[in-house]
Amino acid sequence: MTTPTSVNVAVIYYSSTGTIAALAKEIAAAAEEAGAQVRLRKAHELAPRAAIESNPAWAANADATADVEEAAPDDMEWADAVIFGTPTRYGNVSAQLKQFIDTLGGLWAQGKLADKVYSGFTSSATLHGGQESTLLALYNCAYHFGGIIVPPGYTQPSKFEDGNPYGTSHVDAQGASPVDDVARTAARVQAHRVVQFTSAIKAGLNA
Repeated sequence: MTTPTSVNVAVIYYSSTGTIAALAKEIAAAAEEAGAQVRLRKAHELAPRAAIESNPAWAANADATADVEEAAPDDMEWADAVIFGTPTRYGNVSAQLKQFIDTLGGLWAQGKLADKVYSGFTSSATLHGGQESTLLALYNCAYHFGGIIVPPGYTQPSKFEDGNPYGTSHVDAQGASPVDDVARTAARVQAHRVVQFTSAIKAGLNA
């Protein structure tokens, strides 16, 4: 599938034990299939190596994603759409992703974060672990940027299976439930929808 107007999509995420990293890769691949140019970027890790090494899954994910470039403000300026990914932390955005967002004041002051599409995805250890509140908190940033939020909504029959209209999410049950086909389908639906509407918005703004 190609889009009428080419778009740049930045998938910027933080992942500790790998759930968000897996979803980020799925979203990036689906966005490329939909015709977008994609940058997959991770937020800088703030935790000390000793803390990471204390959790085998955390250490394994750090090693497995060592080749993924860290996000920089330039990725935000380049992008027509940004899809942020974060695990829920007390029903809120992870410190690592929030720290990256907090470096964007210069671009925000110049209006360079406005008029872009924003969307988000998340994960939690438990079924009611704060997925919706995390995505809503994340979207607060887009309001301040002057961005355009494109959520998946209940726009496909599959969305009634994963059940989250705010963004892709997954319950990993503290590592006992790896990312499954339901979450991967949700990720693909969201990525295609973001590319579709970013293309339309960009074409309209350029008309």
